[in-house]
Amino acid sequence: MNVFLDNIGVFRDGVLVTLALAAASTAVALPLGVLLAVMRVSPVEGFRTVGTVYVGIVRNIPLTVVFFFSAFVLPQLGVRFSYFGFAVIALVAYYASFFCEAVRSGINAVPVGQAEAARSIGLPFHECLRFVILPQALRSSIPPMVNVMIALVKNTAVASAFGVTESLGTMELLANRESTAVLSVLIATGLVYLAITIPLGLLTTHIERKVAFSR
Repeated sequence: MNVFLDNIGVFRDGVLVTLALAAASTAVALPLGVLLAVMRVSPVEGFRTVGTVYVGIVRNIPLTVVFFFSAFVLPQLGVRFSYFGFAVIALVAYYASFFCEAVRSGINAVPVGQAEAARSIGLPFHECLRFVILPQALRSSIPPMVNVMIALVKNTAVASAFGVTESLGTMELLANRESTAVLSVLIATGLVYLAITIPLGLLTTHIERKVAFSR
């Protein structure tokens, strides 16, 4: 406990970096995931193919490989960012596919009659999607999207291997500095992640109950 209190500023900085990584990545990955979901249900075959291929490839690649590509291949292609920026790119590229599948599951849950009714009154595909399908789909997709956010928060830990000192990176730093208190550092780091993810899990349960009640 003393090691936590003595280094509370270091833990705080690690938590802030974790939250910043998660917030920045979610802010980009979520709308990108919605766009990919729209592409996957588009009547245009080219869009469907691109969306399906992207999601199929990225979801089956380990996140560490995506981080390696972002941190080591992109600089060779002339892309220049900080390690934090490359970490955000990796998380966005990876989790956009998971947000896509969460939203697509919501789209598939919308009764077919809704789309048929919209088309029968002359709405084109994009308006049918915008005004009829997506509002209902996003509502039912909130719980799985929150679950994706929880996974994203936990996997920000991968960034520590690429020079971003978030919560896990802080743990490694303190474990090396306080070699006699490794267990305390590990427990404190675990509690930090729990403090972030448990409220998100409770939010998911609350939303699921609200959606179930409204239906």
